[in-house]
Amino acid sequence: MTDLAIRDFTAPATDGYPLSMRLVSPPEPTVAVLMSSGTGFPKGFYDRFARHLAGKGAAVLTYDFRGIAGSRPDDLAAMKMDYVDWGRLDMPAALDALIEAAPGLPVVHVGHSVGGHFLGFMSNQNRISKHAFVSVGSGYWGRHHRSYNPMELFFWLGFGPWSLARHGYIKGGGLWAGTDLPRGVWETWRRWCLKEPYFLEELKAGLKPHHFDAVTAPIHSWIFTDDPIATPVTGPILMQIYPNAPRDMTVHAPGDFGLKRIGHEGAFRRGMEPLWDRMFDWLLEPEPSRHR
Repeated sequence: MTDLAIRDFTAPATDGYPLSMRLVSPPEPTVAVLMSSGTGFPKGFYDRFARHLAGKGAAVLTYDFRGIAGSRPDDLAAMKMDYVDWGRLDMPAALDALIEAAPGLPVVHVGHSVGGHFLGFMSNQNRISKHAFVSVGSGYWGRHHRSYNPMELFFWLGFGPWSLARHGYIKGGGLWAGTDLPRGVWETWRRWCLKEPYFLEELKAGLKPHHFDAVTAPIHSWIFTDDPIATPVTGPILMQIYPNAPRDMTVHAPGDFGLKRIGHEGAFRRGMEPLWDRMFDWLLEPEPSRHR
């Protein structure tokens, strides 16, 4: 993979906000892959995954949502935004940047956690032919593993409010192992995660316009038995928001890959290359022609 080209650049979101992006590509790619991050994961977290797929012929675009890592403003406490801006403004722009960088290639999508949740907010989602979801499940705390409940409730009711009061944003490190989070991300995220419907109920009114019903490209969701959030129960609940897409789900244990732990983020760590190969093969597998 020594001949891979890696290009870091900045591209504007739909509203002009500068987004940090990275394209990893072989000399002659045959497919374009959009990699949408989970909440609080910087684009660099997916570097190994992107290089692996690029070594198999893909041009892979990773990017930082606004407020995160390379797309973080100097004054995060003063940033005004909402969580759904990632789906409405950032994801469509990242897709446009990938299509411009890899013209004429079929485009597929890998969504980690919220990267799968927000697909339906993309106005240009119809340009993607397939979606691989990884650790994508409802965020409602009451459906998660019981052992995880005390920590997440403390995050929503204790640590989060304290961090906002002290810093004006959610400070990364310690209990929250992700990147710093803007206030607007955390407040909406908490509202959804503390109620049973998550954001499904809000799609009927407050979150319009959206395009969840318009998603018709196939979705395959990969779930892991030791993930406390995206579980065999919460995965299907989340996928209900894509009623017109062919949907399938696969559940794996860490032992299937010779590992002791995968969790919510481990699918993109070293040792998961066999899964990446399966995902890539599925993304490239031709689908029967469908009326769109």
